Amino acid sequence: MSTLASTPVGQSAAISAAVPIHGLHHFAYRCRDAEETRRFYEDILGLPFFHYIRKDIVPSTGEYCPYVHIFFRMTDGSCMAFFDLGDDVAPAPSANTPGWVNHIALRVDTVEQLEAMKARLEANGIDVLGVTDHRVFKSIYFFDPNGIRLELCAQLASATQMAEEQKGIRDMLDDWTREKAERLAKR
Repeated sequence: MSTLASTPVGQSAAISAAVPIHGLHHFAYRCRDAEETRRFYEDILGLPFFHYIRKDIVPSTGEYCPYVHIFFRMTDGSCMAFFDLGDDVAPAPSANTPGWVNHIALRVDTVEQLEAMKARLEANGIDVLGVTDHRVFKSIYFFDPNGIRLELCAQLASATQMAEEQKGIRDMLDDWTREKAERLAKR
């Protein structure tokens, strides 16, 4: 099996094959207040406060911006992470995207656990939408103190059913891409 992708016309550089990506390490967002965020993710959602970084210089860019970077670990080892930039400003929603689109979906094991988390969130004064049935999983939706939309999901479908669900998905995406192009061309 070749490790080289096809080379574009006029170029001779070889591109190596993609390496396996094993999962999410962390997902990072801005937060308004690190302690408020810690209380929500650790005390209410139950994610252990796992790691703390305090810097004045951003390692990837070299720019001056004092911050703390806090991490909350999930049982699979992946983390939710947040940057408190010390200015008490929450992340702004995207101006060109409906509020329900950008969200982080996290998994629980059972519908019973999902319902228990809904009751826990509501007991802590958090508005919860759902339980919503998505046919292959059920979920609830709510916002963290930073206005970040979160979803908790409980898988309903077996691995066999999910394998069946995957059949033809590339063709379905091709259909969507064609329909979208036709719709946009009519504008």
